[in-house]
Amino acid sequence: MAQITAALVKELRERTGQGMMDCKKALEAAGGDIEKAIDDMRASGAIKAAKKAGNIAAEGSIAVKVSDCGKVATLIEVNSQTDFLALQEDFKSFVQESLDQAFDKGYTDAAPLIAERESAREALVAKTGENVNIRRIARIEGDVLGAYLHGHRIGVVVELKGGDAELARDIAMHIAAVNPQFLTSEQVSEDAIAKEKEIFLQLNAEKIEGKPANIVENMVAGRIKKFLAEASLVEQAFVKDPEVKVGDLAKKAGAEIISFTRFEVGEGIEKAETDFAAEVEAQLAAAKK
Repeated sequence: MAQITAALVKELRERTGQGMMDCKKALEAAGGDIEKAIDDMRASGAIKAAKKAGNIAAEGSIAVKVSDCGKVATLIEVNSQTDFLALQEDFKSFVQESLDQAFDKGYTDAAPLIAERESAREALVAKTGENVNIRRIARIEGDVLGAYLHGHRIGVVVELKGGDAELARDIAMHIAAVNPQFLTSEQVSEDAIAKEKEIFLQLNAEKIEGKPANIVENMVAGRIKKFLAEASLVEQAFVKDPEVKVGDLAKKAGAEIISFTRFEVGEGIEKAETDFAAEVEAQLAAAKK
C-alpha cells in the first residue's frame, strides 16, 4: 500500500473537488492508488461537486467547428463545475454533440440549443453529480474564416476579407494569447479611455503633483496612446514576429481583419473562493467530534 501523504490527499481534492477527509478515506480504501480512488468515488456517487460548490459552473470547455468551405463557423462554451469533469469523455461527447447540433441548425443564440439538449444535459448531471450548462454560442459567417483552440479553454474565430485560412488562424492564435479588447483604436469606447486616464492619474499622483497642466496633459496623452495600441488588435505586435503589427501583417497579405470572436472558459462568471487551510481545519475539528 502506498503511503497516504498530504500531497496525495491535496491532489485528489483538487481533481475531484471533495473534502480533505473524504479524499483521505478514499485513498486509504484504494490502497493509495489515486486513479482507483477517483473511479471508486465516481462509482459510489461520492463526487457531488454541485453540493460542494453551490452549483457554480465556471469550468468547462470551448469548442469550435468550421465549415469545409471555410466561410461558416460556430463557437460554443459548455460549463462544468470542475476541470476534472471537462476532461472526461462523457462531457467531451456532450460538448461535441451540442456543437454539431448548433452548427447544423445554424443557431446564432444558445436558447434553442439549451432547450433541445435539456434531456441530455440532465442525464449527464445525474451521472456525474455536477452542474453542466450550455452557456453561449456564436455563429460567424464571412469571406475567409480561421479558428484556433488553445487546449479546451480558449477558442477564437477570425473573419478576414481576402487572405486565407492560414493567415486567419495565425491571427486567431495571437488573439488567444494576447486577448485584445478591440479590433481598432477607433472602437475603444470613451468610457474605457476615461477609466484608463483615471487609473493613470491615481497611480502617478506623486509624480504629477506640482507639474504644469500642459505637462500633465502630455503625460496622460502618452499613456492613452499606449493604451490604445495595447488594447487594439491591429496595433499590437504580432506574437510570432514582434517587429510586425497585426494590422500590417494582414495588409501585407492583401487582407483586412473584419472581426474576431474570442471565448474563454468561465470569463465573467463569479467563482466561489475557497480557503483551503480553513477548510482543512474545519474538517479536522469535525472529525474529532
